[in-house]
Amino acid sequence: MMAGDGLLVRVRPPLGRMSREQAVGFCKAALTLGNGHIDVTNRAAFQIRGVAEADHRALMERLIAIGLAHADEERDAHVPILINPDWHEGDDSALIATELTARLRELPDLPAKVGFAIDAGPAPVLSDASADFRVERAASGALILRADGRIKGTPVNTADAAEGLIRMAHRFVASGGVQAGRMARHNVPLFEEAIEAPAPARSRATALADAPGPFHAAPFGRIEAAELLAIIADDARAVRVTPWRGLVLEGSGAPADDPSDPRLAADACPGAPACPQSSVATRELAARLAPYVPGLHVSGCAKGCARPSQAAVVLTGREGVFDLAFNARAGAPPLHAGLWPDQIFAHFGAH
Repeated sequence: MMAGDGLLVRVRPPLGRMSREQAVGFCKAALTLGNGHIDVTNRAAFQIRGVAEADHRALMERLIAIGLAHADEERDAHVPILINPDWHEGDDSALIATELTARLRELPDLPAKVGFAIDAGPAPVLSDASADFRVERAASGALILRADGRIKGTPVNTADAAEGLIRMAHRFVASGGVQAGRMARHNVPLFEEAIEAPAPARSRATALADAPGPFHAAPFGRIEAAELLAIIADDARAVRVTPWRGLVLEGSGAPADDPSDPRLAADACPGAPACPQSSVATRELAARLAPYVPGLHVSGCAKGCARPSQAAVVLTGREGVFDLAFNARAGAPPLHAGLWPDQIFAHFGAH
């Protein structure tokens, strides 16, 4: 889609993983056919930014050549499939996600935001990630299918989990789910019987401790292609994308970043000068405030692209200054209007 800095091209690697060779090709494509900026989304996808319309076809050919896109566009995974980042070859998550990916053509036409979470590790880790149909571990240790927004799920086994997800999607559409848009807003049972409750979710830190490599943070969901090339140049054999604004460097001996870094919990759009609709710089301000302000959203304008939903604290740029609101979306009527950064730092005691 078109953004302020050119076309934005979203790439969802199978099982959220790029081999070393794919990662190198991906980064070089972002440098030569984009502007070198890469987004890491909260639905575990990559986005190459700043692609000129004239270069889009060449970029797609590069992605097809390295196995990150299909020549047949209908085979591309337009439906988000999240997988727990600590999956291992041949485990339940890998088997189920692989089968579902192979059967995407069997899905009905779904609303644009609808997605799946394959979270079949020892306990759920994707409970806070955006997904409508889930496979996860119940408190009893059994696998369950669970519709988002429901407390309980339905027992399933590894062999028929993908089939169950496809059936859930068809029942969602048949029962009017397209009008609701998302499963959590669709108050219709998709299964006759729901008896298993999900297990308590593990923390991100615990899940990443079991991942096959260190966590590398991408504050505000941004990493530079040149930086990623340098990171994988030494010893990483693959790169996994997480929904937590960071990557797992599979096989690398590099030190791990802290997944509880407060910058990873704050939302901030690119701001000025990257976005022509913004009159303020956003991310430097957000990085300085994040340790002091939980639930922070800094938006360059009233559109609120980085976080369409409500935030505990929202700063909205307007004509070079910021408006401050609480428990609100970007552009909401402010409690304090026309603030300069120094005034904001003083208000929150940020040093």
